[in-house]
Order: sequence, then C-alpha cells, then structure tokens
Amino acid sequence: MRLESEEFGKLLRREMERAGVECDEVLCQRLERFAGLLREWNATHNLTGDDRAEAIVGNLVDTLRPLNFVERSETLLDVGTGAGFPGLILAAARPGTKSVLCEPRMKRAAFLRFVALELGLENVEVARKRVEELRHSPFELITSRAVSETGLLLRVTRHLSDASTRFLFYKGSQLSEELDGLPESLECRIVEAPPRRYLYLIPKESAKRDMIRKH
Repeated sequence: MRLESEEFGKLLRREMERAGVECDEVLCQRLERFAGLLREWNATHNLTGDDRAEAIVGNLVDTLRPLNFVERSETLLDVGTGAGFPGLILAAARPGTKSVLCEPRMKRAAFLRFVALELGLENVEVARKRVEELRHSPFELITSRAVSETGLLLRVTRHLSDASTRFLFYKGSQLSEELDGLPESLECRIVEAPPRRYLYLIPKESAKRDMIRKH
C-alpha cells in the first residue's frame, strides 16, 4: 500500500478508532506525513525493518494507545527513540509537552530532527547522546520502547528523575521476568494489549493522591 494514498489515511483512522485512540484531523495529517518521511528515509538509511503501511499504522497505534491511561505531563524524556517510536509520536499527540528524544545514533537523530521540523513540532528537542550523558532537570514522564530491561532503564535515568517521575515502558511477553527488585516507592500497573504489555510505574504517593481525587 502506498503511504501517500487515501487508503493509508483510511487505514490509520480505522485502526485508531478500533483501539479507542483519539486522533483529530491535525494529528492524523501529521502521522500521515510522518509515515511518508519514514518510508523515504528508510529507503536509504534503514531506520526500520518493516515500512509497509500496515506495519507503520500498527506502530502508531501501539505508541498512542497509552494516552488512554497516562496522565498529561509538562515534560517527557524518551530513551532510544530510533525511528520515532514512541517519543516523536507522543510529542506529536501532546504538543503541550516539552519532549526530549534521546537517540545516540547519528542517522536516526538526524531523521528525528528533520521530521520534527517538517511537522512543526516546536515542543521537540533531539539529544544525540547516550542517556547516561544527558544533563537535564527531572522529567515528569520517562518513556522507552524495546530498548533495555526495566531495572537498567531505571538506573540509567536516575539522574533525570525524582520522587514524582512516572515511567512508561513498552514491553512484551518477557515482562514478568523484569518485575523482581523494582523500587518499593513505585506502584506497578500493567496494561495488556496483546502482544504488547505496557508497564506504567507511578510513585506510590502520586497514586494515593490520584485515588483520593477520584473519590
């Protein structure tokens, strides 16, 4: 399926609706443009292994589904953004969130900067470095998809988080093996969307306040 075609837009909107993900016209147009740019760059730089329309739409839905349960944040750090998932896409959906995309590989970082400029994402900053080298005030939300195991992600972002930081990690079937030894200060929530399992870690004090507000 050609990414520029009307069929791609229909596929994108249908799958977003099926997943219960809100996608207004501005966001849908940005995602369509992103898909076209990814396909163009992938022909030369091999940013992703599968750039068929169905695969790209699947990745977009997979990235945005957590917006149904993750609170809005003022700042976001995405570790190892790669071809844009999840950090760039989350930034497109949440333009009010200052988003830092940490991606050490030169070609991928260049792609992220180009797409952010093309899509007018003024809330995006691309940091071409390892997350251990990044210096920044603590983030409200830290995300990562298929980069490393949970314990290691928490350790390498320790200097970028504080007692109120929430974590959203995109995981798969091996998640249960990573849950032992997590900090007692974090409440673990797992949202299932087979084969994806989303791991949402929330400071227990924040979780208590959320529960009080709901009641």
